[in-house]
Amino acid sequence: MKQFKIESLQNPRVKLWAQLLDKKGRDKQGLYLVEGIHLVQEALRYDAGVETVLYSEERGLPAEIAACLNDGMVERIAVTEQVLIKCSDAQTPQPVIGIVRKSAKTIEQLLASPESLVVVVDGVQDPGNLGTIIRSADAVGAAGVVLGKGTVDLYNPKTVRSTMGSMFHVPVVETELLPLLDLARSRGIQLVGTSLQASRSCYDMDLTVPTWIILGNEGKGVSAEVAAQVDTGVIIPMKGRSESLNVAMAATVLLFEAMRQRGDRPRPV
Repeated sequence: MKQFKIESLQNPRVKLWAQLLDKKGRDKQGLYLVEGIHLVQEALRYDAGVETVLYSEERGLPAEIAACLNDGMVERIAVTEQVLIKCSDAQTPQPVIGIVRKSAKTIEQLLASPESLVVVVDGVQDPGNLGTIIRSADAVGAAGVVLGKGTVDLYNPKTVRSTMGSMFHVPVVETELLPLLDLARSRGIQLVGTSLQASRSCYDMDLTVPTWIILGNEGKGVSAEVAAQVDTGVIIPMKGRSESLNVAMAATVLLFEAMRQRGDRPRPV
């Protein structure tokens, strides 16, 4: 594929790319930004829908990215540092940015999993928390992650960075939760939520059956409507004086307990 060069900040394409820093622009174009060598490399490796790669004319196309572009199907454009800054959310602009199509994953993929282990996120607001939840789901080989309305945008640059590439490894679907949870229950999936008022320990809960773990907002928890759909509430036992765990930490504990119960042998890290 022919390589292009763009230097002007007034270039129409640069203006469109800069709009992807905002949710409105991402929704309108159906695209989002991926910044940095590792994330762009992961997006290319896992066929995440990269349409264009922007790279620093001054620093050149990183060798790791060039190795993933051998088929010539992805457009590559050399740009000035000023263009990278205009299109970047990071404090220090990365040498490469990917312009990526939004995912077309469907909820049926998660419902069809015979030993389904899914995380359902209801209103989590912090990009770092959402990114950690997705990374933990990826780490245990979960079937996917479902994001309900009111959850921070998956394609927010801060969320994308915090997933460290895991959003390209595990299906992440955005949808209305109430009809989905009702459908999941009709398929025999148990819906498990965390609660400080619960009497049942997560270690006493059978997580070997198809299970969806429901997690809520950092301050308010799961909404009343979603909480009403939960089959069983569990508590994560603690010996110290901490009142509760961060939502991302709670997700990690529950996911790894499910992996332990299922007899999955983790790979060395």
